[in-house]
Amino acid sequence: MASRGRHGGAPARQDEPRRKERAEQQSPALQGPVLSPPPPVDYGVFMQGLVQAMQTQAHTQVALQAQLEAQAQVPAQDHGGPSTMERFKRMLPLFFKGESDPLLAESWMREIEKIF
Repeated sequence: MASRGRHGGAPARQDEPRRKERAEQQSPALQGPVLSPPPPVDYGVFMQGLVQAMQTQAHTQVALQAQLEAQAQVPAQDHGGPSTMERFKRMLPLFFKGESDPLLAESWMREIEKIF
């Protein structure tokens, strides 16, 4: 009686190549070209670039601060009348409530356009 598996000795050895094939099929194979490692980093150059970026950021921040201060010093121009937004609000425009009906949305847009 021929037995398979571990009991028979010889048939188990015949089964070993099959196990290896299954293991190779189950393990993910590397695909595509193998890439070489990246070149070493020159930390001196890296630090110089970092310092330069920080200096640029500081100069930009100073320029923005100066611009904000200059804008704050200029008085707001008053043309003697209400702003456009105040005049628009006086017309009591309808509020759009997010209706899903396109006809309601279109009629709301027409009413707003009339105000403008």
